[in-house]
Amino acid sequence: MKTVKVSIVTPDGPVYESDVEMVSTKAQSGELGILPGHIPMVAPLEIGAVRLKKEGHIDYVAVTGGFLEVRPEQVTILAQAAEPASQIDIERAKEAKQRAEKNLQAQQDNIDFQRAELALKRAMNRIEVGQHSR
Repeated sequence: MKTVKVSIVTPDGPVYESDVEMVSTKAQSGELGILPGHIPMVAPLEIGAVRLKKEGHIDYVAVTGGFLEVRPEQVTILAQAAEPASQIDIERAKEAKQRAEKNLQAQQDNIDFQRAELALKRAMNRIEVGQHSR
């Protein structure tokens, strides 16, 4: 089976590197599936899961936005933050979700609702991705 080299990198350094059969993730334009030999492209990413099909199983990585760069033999994801499913602390993510929901419900003048909504999306994504490692 042909593979494509995938690197997921954050400002803190590399998070994931491997040869995979397929990459799928959510871009701002919609869901993307990348196979070896894909045409070159760049796409901004949404908060979501990166699914990496490899040797009969799927690895999951939670990403918080960023960019996807595709070349025929290489896929690079430059993410603001990224966490493999196996490293996600689901309890901490649930606490973050509760804090974000509380901030959204408070409707106080000092609450930045856009930040609270993004925090909620990030927490929900981490919970969803983290459950794939259980």
